[in-house]
Amino acid sequence: MQLASALLPLLLFRGCAGLQHREVAGKALPPSQDPWYTAPPDFESASPGTILRIRPDPSNITAIVAAEAAYNILYRSTDTRYRPSWAVTTLLVPKTPREKRNGTDGKAALLSFQIPYNTASIDAGPSYLLATNFGLNVPGVAPFTAYIDDALRCGWYVTVPDFEGPTASFGAGPQAGHAVLDNVRAALSAAELDDNPAGTRYAMWGYSGGSIASTFAAEMQASYAPELDFAGTAIGGIVPDLTEVFRKPISNVSSMIPAGLLGVTAQYPEARDFLVSQLKTSGPYNATGFLQALDFTAFEAIGYFGLHNISEYFTNGLEALYAAPELARVFGDNEFQGYHGIPQMPLFVHKAIHDESNGIATSDDLISHYCKVGANILYHRNTIGGHEAEFVNGIPRVFEFLSAVFNGSYGERYNTTGCTWVDVTVDLTAPATGEP
Repeated sequence: MQLASALLPLLLFRGCAGLQHREVAGKALPPSQDPWYTAPPDFESASPGTILRIRPDPSNITAIVAAEAAYNILYRSTDTRYRPSWAVTTLLVPKTPREKRNGTDGKAALLSFQIPYNTASIDAGPSYLLATNFGLNVPGVAPFTAYIDDALRCGWYVTVPDFEGPTASFGAGPQAGHAVLDNVRAALSAAELDDNPAGTRYAMWGYSGGSIASTFAAEMQASYAPELDFAGTAIGGIVPDLTEVFRKPISNVSSMIPAGLLGVTAQYPEARDFLVSQLKTSGPYNATGFLQALDFTAFEAIGYFGLHNISEYFTNGLEALYAAPELARVFGDNEFQGYHGIPQMPLFVHKAIHDESNGIATSDDLISHYCKVGANILYHRNTIGGHEAEFVNGIPRVFEFLSAVFNGSYGERYNTTGCTWVDVTVDLTAPATGEP
């Protein structure tokens, strides 16, 4: 497998981090073995976003990023079927918060950063692996912790939610959206931010798999968390239709299909049973191999599934699975954006026109849909590069946007109404051209 082909699924489905399960420094235990990762009795009666448990992060994350402290927060949330549930986030506190710096307006800044850790394993979430897998270098790409470190050095608080929830529901859009919104609610009620008299501006950021969680959260905010007033959201490498990606049985991202199918059915027992019933029981591509995805990080899935024809795992092939009425509602409720509301906050969206993972057409359609009903969006379509390159190319523009929404200068630097579409040309070092 060529390097580019290997790196693409890392960015799409878990970003540039996480080479394998690794021993986590400190006293951290895998969530499946750690009793802390359980909700207390009667948690269902708490309001979404309520902190149920909080502890100092047991890993060594503060040795990797410029954080004064780090906490794990277990909070009340709602699952993809709109039932009471819970999730975990990691809150990182900057050494010199923005609100305490000279020359600011005294408002704190909180960034909810959605890492695309997408996996069907409950032991592969950021709260457990942030200090190890997500801090490792992949050739040519900085680890996610490098960008967390940059945000902390700006004086921003950072949360990194395990948005797939306690069932590792990779691909379940409402699950992710609820968990992201409730992670912001929880962080705002934590002592570090709750006591700030000038208040807090907050924003979201996610690329690729992380953009899925961020986009669902942006769509669902008005109905699910109307009291939240986001300063902005930055999303890149967007995936408006996840089935478009997972319908390709042989591709440079096909190794993620098993985790995607197992994740999206995790909260639907009958659908999961049907899925498993369609797997072959013998031969080189069988149920035993397919179900190993429940224990894999994304990179482990790449190593195991490689460029297998995933369709070969199913008795009637992959396309028949997507046509099955037993799964139609599950896919329809979870994997399509544009049906859960209209983002109310300013959006910065960037995507490579030649994105290999999913075409630009569905992204254009989604942005058009938002724009027709009054959304405020700056949409950059990069004329060069693909999915992998656009993640790196977009970082400076993302931080420019986030800095503007956090320091209150958004209205001075960007259009505050309507949509602005711009075809840009950005390589690894050059600035964007064709800016409005």
